[in-house]
Amino acid sequence: MRGPEAPAERRDLVDVQVSVDNHREILTEIDPILEGLLRDVGASRVTLRQDVPGDYAFPVTHEALAPGVPSLVDERTVDLRRQPVVRELERGRQVVQPDCRAAFADPAFLRMLEAYGGLAAQVVTPVLAGGRLAAIVSLHQLGAPRAWTDAEVAACTRAAERVGALL
Repeated sequence: MRGPEAPAERRDLVDVQVSVDNHREILTEIDPILEGLLRDVGASRVTLRQDVPGDYAFPVTHEALAPGVPSLVDERTVDLRRQPVVRELERGRQVVQPDCRAAFADPAFLRMLEAYGGLAAQVVTPVLAGGRLAAIVSLHQLGAPRAWTDAEVAACTRAAERVGALL
């Protein structure tokens, strides 16, 4: 992490109970949650990444996009297991970054910003199940830094809780 000039803000979250039993309903209910968050906050992109079996850690399983924003569904160049944000999420901490470039000096993190279309600001919220990271809800602002309001951060937390209740 870079010096004290612009550290990432971290907030502890409550563990969300997760169960899996009706996959079809989950698919139809998650998308409106992400779309609502995108609309209400006016950001560039909202993604849901899930810890699912496979070779790629936490692939994007659902997303909502503003017009002209590239999808991350097929993006596989970023190894999330090596990202400093994921290490925070594994501790149950929400990560709020108004200026991603100032958040971490980690080279892999800086490469990720470009791979994600010029990611400039983000709110990344863990969905925990039994103390483990089960999913990640990310709110992205592309192009320029953004000061997230308390209401916007709270909206991310509520969206992650709603998604967690469906998984």
